[in-house]
Amino acid sequence: MNMAINLGEYISRLLQENNITSDPIIGQSIAAVLIFILALIVGWIVYHLFEHYFSKWAKKTKTTLDDQIIKNVKRPIYFLVILIGAWNAVDQLTFLDIFTVYTSFIFLTVEILLIAYIITRVINVILAWYVDRKTKTAGKQISTNILIIFRRSLHAIVYIFAFLTILYVGKIDISGAIVGLGVGGIAIAFALQSVLSDVFSAFSIYFDHPFEIGDFIIVGDYAGTVSHVSMKSTRVQLLQGEELIMSNRTILDRSIRNFKKLQKRRIVFSIGVTYDTPVAKLKKIPDILKNIINNCELTDIDRIHFKEYGPFSLNFEIVYYVNAPDYVKYMDIQHKINMDIKEAFEKEDIQIAFPTQTIILNKNS
Repeated sequence: MNMAINLGEYISRLLQENNITSDPIIGQSIAAVLIFILALIVGWIVYHLFEHYFSKWAKKTKTTLDDQIIKNVKRPIYFLVILIGAWNAVDQLTFLDIFTVYTSFIFLTVEILLIAYIITRVINVILAWYVDRKTKTAGKQISTNILIIFRRSLHAIVYIFAFLTILYVGKIDISGAIVGLGVGGIAIAFALQSVLSDVFSAFSIYFDHPFEIGDFIIVGDYAGTVSHVSMKSTRVQLLQGEELIMSNRTILDRSIRNFKKLQKRRIVFSIGVTYDTPVAKLKKIPDILKNIINNCELTDIDRIHFKEYGPFSLNFEIVYYVNAPDYVKYMDIQHKINMDIKEAFEKEDIQIAFPTQTIILNKNS
């Protein structure tokens, strides 16, 4: 600021040499106005660079992240430049020297808060860009509740550091504030232990992705589609129709079966025929079953075997794959296979077995 002070003295001396005035306040005021006007011009130049130069440069890049950052920080940076100029302008007025401690603290506080505000805007842009990219690549909706809490947590951290910085530059002892924050944090952590456990579990769900909204999962004895994930709980729309609400900590403590990455299903089922079925017809059964399954879309045969002599039937085991993750699609295919088996067996006069019981009567009864 020595250059600024010299400017005020230089103008006052120049005025005195020309016999215009002898009051130094006039020269200081003129210097303050000139410095503030210079700050406005510099601020306009910086804003112009962001608006026309940096924005055009950002549009040439593949990502939109830099475009959004420039769009969100150019105006706060413009005000920051003006604020610095205003501080230097006020510093010209020596009659305000008795208030220098207060004016310096006020300007520093506003500057620090403005810088913190710029950082939070950058955080918002980065999070929005990350969510947009994840939505496009994964094709899944991301929980806005978790995103909002995460964003606000980062904002709180930024403003806490800004507050401590303000205390430091104001030469205020911050050891008590730090101790108070630490003790208060510990007390809050103990009081809200259960809630915080669910919150940290929500962040684990958000970053580790054990499941996402729209995924079909099985947790314990429950199966359904994830419909909502909040900071406290996860909601699952069960197959029966009702909604299951589980705390995030509880759901992560259990084994989760996620069918999101299921590309095909391995299906195993058995069919039994009666013991009086001729051997020639038994030999036809694998070919009949193979033709039926091959005629279905999205199916691949793995194996068909005469597996065992059951208590009341000759049992064949069939294994095939459905090349689709949709459970309803699998059931449609299995339905068609079962109907075609029934129709084919009736044409071949092959009897499907059912449980029977032989009753032996005592002649003497």
